[in-house]
Order: sequence, then structure tokens, then C-alpha cells
Amino acid sequence: MLSTAETTAPRVPFHPVRHGSLPEVEAHREAARAIGATLDLLRGHLAPQRRILHAGDAIYQSGEAFQLLHVVNAGFLKVVNLSADGREQVAGLKFRGDWLGFDGIAEGKYTCDAIAMDTSEVWSFRYDALLAACAPEPRLLQVLHEAMSREIARERDSLMSLCTLPADARVAGFLRFWVDQLARRGLRTDEITLRMTRAEIGNYLGMTLETVSRALSRLAREQVIGFAGNGRRHILVRDPRALAGAAQLAPAAMLQ
Repeated sequence: MLSTAETTAPRVPFHPVRHGSLPEVEAHREAARAIGATLDLLRGHLAPQRRILHAGDAIYQSGEAFQLLHVVNAGFLKVVNLSADGREQVAGLKFRGDWLGFDGIAEGKYTCDAIAMDTSEVWSFRYDALLAACAPEPRLLQVLHEAMSREIARERDSLMSLCTLPADARVAGFLRFWVDQLARRGLRTDEITLRMTRAEIGNYLGMTLETVSRALSRLAREQVIGFAGNGRRHILVRDPRALAGAAQLAPAAMLQ
């Protein structure tokens, strides 16, 4: 299902972010540096196991015994919840520097699936080893608490978005979230490649595939975005300010 071969961690170049004011660009640069520093800290104190995954590979699945936490070093992953009747719900998206596996701590087993959306590298390490390393290195405990806090905030504000925002604002907020996550990792944002189908986006946002398609088409007609190629997964962000305006009702923590 996945490769456990040791690899050299991919180097993530910093491409100039083409959108945003100078303070925003510098904030994104600082975020990229902070993610790199966190990964260096984890690598230096825990010697994590590096694993390469391809699209569709699972890091873990619901019901598996919990022992490991995971951090994304490269690529994109999704977290999927399964209902009792077998329905899948995309519950989270993970980018470089994001953690996975917190759901397994309380009950001693994972409660969802974590699946790669394209070729990705994930670092895995034992939870008990992390706790032991926190005693001599308090920065590790700070990093762990910050990651947990961000996850709680995102889940809370994602629920608020689903309950309160109209469809177009939800789709615009999703695109803004994706753009911002790329920018915070030093990647270009004027053209983005969505790693999800329209159906998966609808599943994540709590709407139908048709509603997602109509919302994207309206944003394109208004020259907020464009489509590059026939696949329509390649999005041109023509007007980032207009995109931000369309998503202005989205909770701020969703964009962090």
C-alpha cells in the first residue's frame, strides 16, 4: 500500500508569491520558514520514518491501532471519515507541515482514513517517543500544542462555514484556503492545481457536484478565476482581491 524506503526529503523552493501586498508576501515567507524549522526540529530529535505514498495510498485507516503520529513533508493528503452505513466524508486537507493522527490518541485507534491525493512524503514517529522527547526539549511540546490548536480551530470554523455561508462563498473560501496554504509553503499561487474532483470538493463543502460546478463557472464568468486546460483542475487566479471578496464571509481561521 505504501513504500517505507528511506528517501532524501524533497527540497521545497520558494517561488515568489505573485499575489498580495509586501507584508503578506513576507508573512508567507515567514510561515514557510517556520514550517521548515519545525520539520528540522522533529527530524533532529525523533529521527522519523520517511514514507513515500502515491495517489490513493493510505497512511492509516479507521480502526487501526494507534501508535504513530505523522507529519506531511511533501504533497497533499485528505482525511476521510466513514459513517456507519459506509458513506465517506472528506473531513480535512493536509499540506506540508500539517500533522495527522491526533484522532487516534483518545481511544487508542484511528477513527478516520488518511489518504494521499498525489505523490507525497510523510514522516512518522511514535507518540510515546514524542512525549519522551518533550521533557528535555520543550519546543517539541510547544509545536505539538500549536498543531493541535490549529486543527481544533479549523474544524470549528469549517463547521461554521457549512452552517452559515452560501454556496458561492463556500467555494470561493475553499479556493482562497488552497491558495493561502500554497503561499505559506512558498509555492506559486497565480495558477493552482486542485488535487480533488468536483465531487470530492462538494463532499468536503457539504454541497452537490453540480452546485460546485455552477459556483466555479460563476467565478469564471466574473473573471475572478479562469481554467487552464481541458481538465478544469488547473485554476488561474485572475483576481485575488475579488476572490478574497467573494470569500469574505469565510471565517478567518479557515484561511490560516
